[in-house]
Amino acid sequence: MMKLTSMMKLTLKYIVLSFLSVTFLNPYVNSSLPDFTSLAEEYSSSVVNVSVVRKQKEKESQSGQMRQSPPASPFDFFNDERFRDFFRNQPQKRKPQRTAGSGFIISDDGYIVTNNHVVEEAETIKITLSNDEVYNAEVIGLDPRMDLALLKINPEIDLPYVSFGDSENSKVGEWVVAIGNPFGLGGTVTAGIISALGRNIGSGPYDHFIQTDAPINKGNSGGPLFNMNGEVIGVNTMIYSQTGGSVGIGFSIPSDLVKPVIDQLKKYGETRRGWLGVMIQNVTEELAKDMDLDEARGALVQQVVKDGPADKAGIEEGDVIVGYNKEEIKDMRDLTTKVANTDIGKKIKIKLIRFGKEVELKVKIGRLEGNENKINEETFKNIDKVLGLGLGDLTENFRRENQIPPTIKGVAVITVDEESEAFSKKITNGSVIISLTHQRVSGNVTLQSTVKAQNSEQVYNLLKERQKEGDDRILLRVWRPELRLVSLVALSFNQK
Repeated sequence: MMKLTSMMKLTLKYIVLSFLSVTFLNPYVNSSLPDFTSLAEEYSSSVVNVSVVRKQKEKESQSGQMRQSPPASPFDFFNDERFRDFFRNQPQKRKPQRTAGSGFIISDDGYIVTNNHVVEEAETIKITLSNDEVYNAEVIGLDPRMDLALLKINPEIDLPYVSFGDSENSKVGEWVVAIGNPFGLGGTVTAGIISALGRNIGSGPYDHFIQTDAPINKGNSGGPLFNMNGEVIGVNTMIYSQTGGSVGIGFSIPSDLVKPVIDQLKKYGETRRGWLGVMIQNVTEELAKDMDLDEARGALVQQVVKDGPADKAGIEEGDVIVGYNKEEIKDMRDLTTKVANTDIGKKIKIKLIRFGKEVELKVKIGRLEGNENKINEETFKNIDKVLGLGLGDLTENFRRENQIPPTIKGVAVITVDEESEAFSKKITNGSVIISLTHQRVSGNVTLQSTVKAQNSEQVYNLLKERQKEGDDRILLRVWRPELRLVSLVALSFNQK
């Protein structure tokens, strides 16, 4: 047997000590993975299966056409024109549609939260508990905007239930657990981390999703997303997938947005959201520079609804709302959420920036429901050739060529001078000028005015007059064909 030399003994000792230091002293190595068993055992009984029966729509049955599957569906081949041709002429029987999702109990007397899309247009809804007991459910209220629904069953005994946590305290990288019924497999527990917060995926005005890599599949919709304290911090609502299966990108509605909606549905059977009466957009770095703002923050007012709460309070086009009820407004989504969660009739202090100066106004919040279309009903008469723009009438041919929606009213942009500021701000041929806002400086007095003209000549002359009197810039509300949306663009009168 070979004897160890002193040098070999010293080397071996060093290796052993190094291994022990890495294994036991390094917190990342020594720390154990989270244990989800207690959470699963305690809260799985509060998660339910939601089974829905819908009747096929009459017009779909009569036409004999297949209903197109949603994007990224595993049944995407039915959207292929070749397959639709085959099914189009086949006789279709009117059969009930059966779907299923998840939900969770929030009170011992049987109130259940799920997604609106799980139960909308349902003829019957059945709830299956973890012990396989089945109950008929009543719809208490629906909220399509937030994709939430509140159901009620009448159990004979008190039910296990879960509580909402504070999603505002959630952090990226935090462990989360989803429990639901993917593909009808009840009581399925999956785990992952929070991948992102405040995710905007373009699904609506209240986009503020929690993104998670906890596996979520078809049937998980409406189920809870738990933090490690067993609190519901989100309602699982959708996935991003090119195959229809989970690819580790799921989205949950944050509990801080869910709670006030559920409270309203429980109390009124409907939502009663606050309404300010403005159309807004984010303040870009470019706009912040043009408007002499210290930073790109707040919500820029594109349009004010006549006789709406904002109009009555004195809010104007071009104002940048930076504060709401003593809270900072970071962007347009921030303002939208805060207004929606405000009690109807409550008076709120709003801080805004108007031509570089802070202004504070008090506004009485109205109710959104019933007022959604007021902005679209506003009509504007607009402008002619000015600031490097060649303008003309918005004819039907021009509207058709540029696919301009019928709700867009204004003056057509026919030509754009490539040397103009308008060109650099990406106003293009095919755009529509909807309105303009300008300022007039007389001594220390600054006035703001929104031009709604009867014809282009009138506006052209008005702009020339205002330029001579000291105006230095205007804000144009422009419909952009490449973006398919309306935005505000600042232009200077003093162009080279």
